[in-house]
Amino acid sequence: MPQAPPTRLSLLLRLRDLQDRPAWAQFVEVYAPLLYGYLRKRGLQDADAADLTQACLRQVAARVGTFEYDPRRGTFRGWLFTIVRNQLRDFRDRPRRLYQGSGAPGLQRLLEAQAAPEPDEADEWEREYRRGLLAWAAEQVRPQVQEATWQAFWQTAVEGRPGKEVACGLGLTAAAVYLARGRVMARLRALIREVQEDE
Repeated sequence: MPQAPPTRLSLLLRLRDLQDRPAWAQFVEVYAPLLYGYLRKRGLQDADAADLTQACLRQVAARVGTFEYDPRRGTFRGWLFTIVRNQLRDFRDRPRRLYQGSGAPGLQRLLEAQAAPEPDEADEWEREYRRGLLAWAAEQVRPQVQEATWQAFWQTAVEGRPGKEVACGLGLTAAAVYLARGRVMARLRALIREVQEDE
């Protein structure tokens, strides 16, 4: 599998051109599910998470022209995390009357008094980012390989089944299963490298 050329135009630079539809389509395809999933895990309802995802994407579009990538100052992912955190904070700081439920006031006060365990947000963001990027890459790669190749990869790498067992089920040799797994993993890695910023 050929490596992406080291001098390729990065997605971040292409995003500065708001008219670059392929770059923006790829960005939204990769990052919108990450933003939405993160916001849902922070307790937002579907519609609120969708609205805040759009708000975050608008913020990126408005600010990406001034974003200067400097690895000493942080990553694009960190910058995006700051945007989503600020949007979430602003949403939660809105007057409660705007999103207070229609249930009994006593029940609402009881629910608000319950402390929720707060996981480390940055670690959660990073896990969501990696999961989302892998899911996106898998959607791209799966149609490019034969079903037996995909199953060999999926069953061994994702489901953790032994290669010999998978080989028997697919009518392949164990060596063919591991070769297929390696090929799919190489494609996934190459595709992920294409969309990640240089760190």
